[in-house]
Amino acid sequence: MGDATYDVVVIGAGPVGENVADRVVRGGLTAAVVERELVGGECSYWACMPTKALLRSAAALRAARGLPGAREAVTGELDAAAVLRRRDDFASHWTDDGQVAWLESAGIALHRGQGRVVAERVVEVTGADGTTTTLTARHAVVVATGSGALVPDIAGLREAEPWTSREAAAASSVPARLAIIGGGVVATEMATAFTSLGSAVTLLIRDGVLPQAEPFAGELVATSLREAGASVRLGVEAESVTRDGTVRVTLTGGEQVEADEVLVAVGRTPNTQDIGLDSVGLKPGDWLAVDDTMRVRGYDWLYAAGDVNRRALLTHQGKYQARAAGDVIVARARGEAVQDGPWGRHVATADERAVPQVVFTDPEVASVGLTAAAAEAAGLRIRVVDYDLAAVAGSALHTDGYAGHARMVVDEDRRVIVGVTFAGPDVAELLQAATIAVVGEVPLDRLWHAVPAYPTVSEVWLRLLEAYGR
Repeated sequence: MGDATYDVVVIGAGPVGENVADRVVRGGLTAAVVERELVGGECSYWACMPTKALLRSAAALRAARGLPGAREAVTGELDAAAVLRRRDDFASHWTDDGQVAWLESAGIALHRGQGRVVAERVVEVTGADGTTTTLTARHAVVVATGSGALVPDIAGLREAEPWTSREAAAASSVPARLAIIGGGVVATEMATAFTSLGSAVTLLIRDGVLPQAEPFAGELVATSLREAGASVRLGVEAESVTRDGTVRVTLTGGEQVEADEVLVAVGRTPNTQDIGLDSVGLKPGDWLAVDDTMRVRGYDWLYAAGDVNRRALLTHQGKYQARAAGDVIVARARGEAVQDGPWGRHVATADERAVPQVVFTDPEVASVGLTAAAAEAAGLRIRVVDYDLAAVAGSALHTDGYAGHARMVVDEDRRVIVGVTFAGPDVAELLQAATIAVVGEVPLDRLWHAVPAYPTVSEVWLRLLEAYGR
């Protein structure tokens, strides 16, 4: 495939890049995507899909063991090899044939190799064989290269060849002992997964369990991990790491933790180091600052969507941004009106006000919008309403010994919900209702008329409203 010109060139063929290109083509323009690894990106092979496959079997087993009758029918332990095989299926065995076929069916051109911006609206692609192809964009270049795991400057850590989220998600076997540095989403999900698969897991956490969530969520997850056999060490910091067959993590103060593998899960870094940003006056390795239409600030032809702009590092939010970016590129190319006001078609307003997220730990943590602390920091006059999920009739029916908690954060001046957090078994399915309430800014007086079916866990909505009062 030689040099070519398209209306839009997208660097990165993960879910975000695919969605930008798809919206562009649906809008009547031509598009090409450039990909140096697998079409489908992080989510398909090393994140969302394989990690949830690792977690789901154990969650189903826990659910069965929580119910008399079902409990007696479960006679064996989790089959780790079968879990890994199912994970492999959901990662498409790390081949992208299906994703490539979808690109072809959607009318999107694929150029494999390292894409680099070399001039305004020009991207050079270097293939695995060293040959180069020049792609010219009539209207826009979109950076959708995502993020990678941050490996901090801990003495000896890189030399010890640690796992990152990728190696954990794609592990071919279960280590007998796993040390995890970090306490966020990746750390707690992988601690949940590998504890259930039989690893002796030690979490080494400096800043708390799920520090960005409501405090009760992290407390419930920490308690559950400990009950499952994991060691949760809070307020500790790794000072150095060595590997001589055994991995040894030395903590500040001199204590050593031994393991067979160490997973580092302390944050993300943008994949912008080698995409030619310096050629257009931007700094390689930086996050890309964008406006609400995903256009890089100061450039009328350059866009950045997904993790790379640091607005919301979640696949579904990246795809949401991609839809806005693709549609606005089409509108600008055609000279059509741009709807860039709050909640307009061409903006990603929800990134700041209504981001939904599920942490697939035991228990699950599902949240949308602002935590109480974030709402206060934003200067809102709020009221926090808490309710014990175990006191809801549907919860007691769902699982014996159900333990969970719900919180609703209300903007008192407008009497609308600005944040909701649920922590408990299977609360992920409660989240979309909360998201609609927050995005729609549904007045509390109207929410009284959204009657939850009985007996379901969703009855917590009635209980929260009752606790708030009319």
